[in-house]
Amino acid sequence: MGAAQALVASQSLGFPGWLRLSHYLNLLFMVFLVRSGIEILMSHPRLYWNDGCTPGSEWLKFTKKKVPTGPDVIYTAREDEVDVSPWLAMPGHKNLGIGRHWHGVTNSLWLLTGIVYGALLFGTGEWRRLIPTSWDIFPRAGHSLTTYLSLQVPPLSEFQPYDALQQLTYAFVVFVLAPVMLLTGAAMSPAIAASFPWYIRLLGGRQVARSIHFLGMLAFTVFVVFHVFFVLVVHPRENLTNITLGGQPERLGLALAIAAAAVVLVVALNAWATWFSLRNRRAVQVALDTFEAPIHKLALHNLAPGQHYKESDISPYHWVNGAPPKPEESPEYHRLLQGGWRDWRLEVGGLVGQPLSLSLDEIKAMPSQVQITKHNCVQGWCGVAKWKGVRLADVLDLAGPLPEGRYINSLPGGLPSIPTAASRWSRSTR
Repeated sequence: MGAAQALVASQSLGFPGWLRLSHYLNLLFMVFLVRSGIEILMSHPRLYWNDGCTPGSEWLKFTKKKVPTGPDVIYTAREDEVDVSPWLAMPGHKNLGIGRHWHGVTNSLWLLTGIVYGALLFGTGEWRRLIPTSWDIFPRAGHSLTTYLSLQVPPLSEFQPYDALQQLTYAFVVFVLAPVMLLTGAAMSPAIAASFPWYIRLLGGRQVARSIHFLGMLAFTVFVVFHVFFVLVVHPRENLTNITLGGQPERLGLALAIAAAAVVLVVALNAWATWFSLRNRRAVQVALDTFEAPIHKLALHNLAPGQHYKESDISPYHWVNGAPPKPEESPEYHRLLQGGWRDWRLEVGGLVGQPLSLSLDEIKAMPSQVQITKHNCVQGWCGVAKWKGVRLADVLDLAGPLPEGRYINSLPGGLPSIPTAASRWSRSTR
């Protein structure tokens, strides 16, 4: 293609409807992702470059709390959680579960939007707006940067449809930053971390991935702020009419009205989602899980644990998930504790051939398994420790699950009440 033909092709790039719609959906989903991401981050408001998560080793923290030390001190990970205002987080006020659901659902929609956008970008030839076709884009981008730093605006003729600096920036965001966010986000999934530890090590560890994910969130936020600023400062008539109407700079009034309505809609949807989530927590959790469950089943079903850690990998510090109940909260617990757990029983019933009632001594007499495993908490922290106990599969072998069983339910003071079918649980518990 000659120089004249290349110029014609570049000038033919427009702002089709699918591009304008995906641009808006990307904004909407990014706001939801950032706000729900803040909710998740503040559940463990510390960032590390190591997977030990030892207090004091973090490179950044969003709390003034100091972790107390001492052999008799119990400081749980939940106590370290920060209560964030709903004006900032989604939904705010220490609602990690709903925040994770919002993040997961929105991420699926964002990913779907990106896939459709990429397919149309390359299917229609619009890829030329982002992917450079000549090395001279770098000196032209440098010239454009110099122009902006001198508080001047490049001439409109350099925007076809973007100037060189815009093109490089957008290409980086779409083809580098977005994939990095997806890859590091997957590394924080407990299921992925347990089944594919090699992938976590490839990224430098789960906490490294978490820190990079946070920096990526900051990069996206900074990009959006500067992007909106330059849209309103650099040739705003053309920018606003292009992204709302696909052109027609003479219809600036209509473009302004559409842009304002679009921003109001983003704010309104966020406000409603936050308000409704805080007032209907269980209903929102069920609704979002209904959307997420098929995706999780498709992506994570039948994953097998693949962790193999050494004694030298054991973390020097391990966060505590929860503290024992107080006497007024559970008199039964303290009665069993004072009796040395002699009266405690593990009841296994439901769809089994042989119901069980096992004492602690009977459980201790069963074959046990020792393994060194990394615990990946949904709050964000992780730690490697040595675990010892009886395998669930061995308990189920004694009970003999019936073929019609499908799930294992844990009941207060009991444990497995409805064992899953042997054809399914044998793969997941052995």
